[in-house]
Amino acid sequence: MFEGRFGRMFRNLAPATFGANDQDNRRNLKALGAAMSADIDEPKDGLDAEESGIPALYTYFGQFVDHDITFDPVSTLRKSLDPDGLVDFRTPSFNLDNVYGRGPADQPYMYTKEGRFRHGDAMTGAGGQPGHDLPRFAGRAIIGDPRNDENSLVSQLQGLMLNVHNRMVDDNPGLGFEAVQQLVRFHYQYVVVNDFLSRIVSQPILDALKTDGRFDQKRLRYFHWRNLPFMPVEFSVAAYRLGHSMVRPGYRLNDDKLLPIFPRAGKPHEEALTGFQTMKPGRALDWGRFIDIDKRAGGSDPETGDPANVRRLQFAYRIDTSLVGFLHDLPKAVAGDPPASLGERNLLRGWLLGLPSGQSVARAMAIEPLADADIIIGKAVDAPEDGDVVGPIIDAVTAKGGDGKAFADNCPLWTYVLAEAATNKTNMAIPTTGGGTRSTPQLGPVGGHIVAEVFLGLLFGDGMSYLSLDPLWKPVSGAGFRLKDLVSYGLGMGPSLHYR
Repeated sequence: MFEGRFGRMFRNLAPATFGANDQDNRRNLKALGAAMSADIDEPKDGLDAEESGIPALYTYFGQFVDHDITFDPVSTLRKSLDPDGLVDFRTPSFNLDNVYGRGPADQPYMYTKEGRFRHGDAMTGAGGQPGHDLPRFAGRAIIGDPRNDENSLVSQLQGLMLNVHNRMVDDNPGLGFEAVQQLVRFHYQYVVVNDFLSRIVSQPILDALKTDGRFDQKRLRYFHWRNLPFMPVEFSVAAYRLGHSMVRPGYRLNDDKLLPIFPRAGKPHEEALTGFQTMKPGRALDWGRFIDIDKRAGGSDPETGDPANVRRLQFAYRIDTSLVGFLHDLPKAVAGDPPASLGERNLLRGWLLGLPSGQSVARAMAIEPLADADIIIGKAVDAPEDGDVVGPIIDAVTAKGGDGKAFADNCPLWTYVLAEAATNKTNMAIPTTGGGTRSTPQLGPVGGHIVAEVFLGLLFGDGMSYLSLDPLWKPVSGAGFRLKDLVSYGLGMGPSLHYR
């Protein structure tokens, strides 16, 4: 594993500032972060106006991907930083080093002598699939990347990927460890390229990156490198933080457990999905509540009396400029240094790293920027109710005690990407018993190009990826292999993947 460097996609653009001095910048960004944070909303089972057409597991698959390709070593939010001087201690490639770590030679305690991953204790949960906790010592997970134990959902996704490797070993006796590892990586990369990207990025943007129906490195317009790909701060600190807006207030794990993502402020002992600890009893996931491995209900409130709705498929929240209230006051275990607001933390980090404004990036891409009046802070629901929309960015910041004029034609890149997505909706088919479509925001021209080009660039720049070694490769089960199939395979439910 080498050290990859951070860098910039748009090196010639000036950093955006939001006040005359450090204090004003922080005050105005705090006001914008507050405007982007919704009030606390209780976790719910039934149909939710904020739901997109994207099953909820994609939120945490996105977090898993982030932990695979980047590790931000900067924890301080107190001083300006030079992106070109930062070192990323996570290899910037889709190679699953967050799962495999340094491999069985350097970390033999993670593996059996047959090259399989070790498991932790068996998990329980009414209606959940049988599974195991991650292997642990004194409560801490023994895995390739400790961040994949941040919450009960990404933790169980990490455990599922251990199962994928172990089953691939069983399906392909005689293959060595590295050959099995490559097969697992190829299936994962295939899902990233052919499923995950199309969920979060507008299809016309993806089509523009193809030649004869296949992604083409020559089509990348903004992400270029000399020797090895780097990690652009426009991606890691802004555009790819889209997933924060997709988080729900809580999730139903199985028949018994409906839990908030974090404890409420002032209630540190409230049961929630907080991680970095031995999995508590009763938390085994019913995976069909998170991804369409089977047909579930997707609609009505369970209070209607329809028992099918109790086991409904949950969906990610829409990509927009609103974060759920639980993210406005993060526990100290998650945010050890102030501020506790995730929105404010993201905005401060972008400013300290000297990111350009969203409008500057749009102009550099020869894209007409959004007008200030069209950068709406709030929830991108179809029929807004009182409190759902704070207002255009200038008014929203002013209402929270900041100087709204500091954001005139000067929107932070992260907020801009989210606001752009909220104006870029598609009717996405929902995989439920009732079928139909749901209006779903996706990344638009600025955010979509940054995310898609970095994903593809990292894969093209990795000589061991499937796009480099065998761009026509597809799983033996067919070209339609998606995240739901990877999950089914890890659960022992999908077809075997024999390669000999």
